[in-house]
Amino acid sequence: MSDNLNIALIQTALVWENPQQNRTNFSEKIENIKEPVDLVILPEMFTSGFTMQPSHVAETMQGETISWLTSLASKKQFAITGSLVIEENGNFYNRMVFVHPNGKIEHYDKRHRFTLAGEHKVYTAGSKKIIVDYKGWKICPLVCYDLRFPVWSRNTVDYDVLIYVANWPAPRITAWDTLLKARGIENMCYCVGVNRVGTDDNNHEYSGHSAVYDVLGTRVDTIPFYEEAIEIITLKKEHISNYRSKLNFLSDQDQFSIM
Repeated sequence: MSDNLNIALIQTALVWENPQQNRTNFSEKIENIKEPVDLVILPEMFTSGFTMQPSHVAETMQGETISWLTSLASKKQFAITGSLVIEENGNFYNRMVFVHPNGKIEHYDKRHRFTLAGEHKVYTAGSKKIIVDYKGWKICPLVCYDLRFPVWSRNTVDYDVLIYVANWPAPRITAWDTLLKARGIENMCYCVGVNRVGTDDNNHEYSGHSAVYDVLGTRVDTIPFYEEAIEIITLKKEHISNYRSKLNFLSDQDQFSIM
């Protein structure tokens, strides 16, 4: 149980469809983190970029990247999360994994596939939202396009942190900024977004805009736009409890279920 949670956001360019090189690059960046960290957050499809050719990069849950994540989490004694392409039972998933220091692995399969890019044609949609319990913090992990659908992130279980990992392109970055802030406000939680930078092999440009918003929608990080960056932010349980007790907005939300 921890009153504070130190999270490291890694905003970086990705090497197209090259898991080995991306793992190497992330290893170097993580080795340079000297401050105490509880959780490291990587972007969406951090081993490949946002590819619609999953067979080029797909791994299994017993593959090299999961082994690398598990080893890293154990060695550094922090949790690590991000999404990658996983093949399972003949299907491809854009799967966000949450790897605990003790080796436990939880995962969330992206529910809302990005039809504009044809993601729905090659990836299978997830059907379940998960809540990760880590160091006494309830964390809801979601992926990129999920950000546009507030009902899916609706906070009915008093989670503390909402995390979105993304490959969100520069032309629509205003929506990313606006919706991250909104999700934090409406769910009375910390809302964390980790996006990539650089240009992919489809010539899509990414401007980063990774950010952390608090319960009131105030941005509490200083991550630069368009540049590679690593920033460590301390989330505070007291901030959440104080404002939820004072304002109590979550108790007034409409009651309904997703069918």
